[in-house]
Amino acid sequence: MLSGGCQCRAVRYEVEGEVAHHALCHCADCRASSGAPATAWMAYKAENFRVTRGEAVAYNSSGDSWRHFCGTCGTGLYFINETALPGIVDIQSATLDDAPDHAPGAQIQTAERLPYMAGLDALPEFERYPGM
Repeated sequence: MLSGGCQCRAVRYEVEGEVAHHALCHCADCRASSGAPATAWMAYKAENFRVTRGEAVAYNSSGDSWRHFCGTCGTGLYFINETALPGIVDIQSATLDDAPDHAPGAQIQTAERLPYMAGLDALPEFERYPGM
């Protein structure tokens, strides 16, 4: 059993069972939704997912794509598209309580990847904000 939720803890969820895939998505739709250069998704059977506290707001981002997020703090939580991914709930894996324990196993939609994302290992690194 995995659990997670939004930043303000108004919406919480649980999921169990085997993960179908865990991938870092580079598509423009995910970028627009998250405000980040990529989003990590873990796919589970919908029957194994449940919201345990609060209620997420749903936004139809494109066609049959429904993005669910906290209406209070804005944290993106999960994605449903019954046409492309029938019976699947894609969880934004960074919202898991134990997110550091779950590394993505692939990158998808790399045709839309921002060019600078391919060379991140060449950038200087700082454990905290520089100068603090």
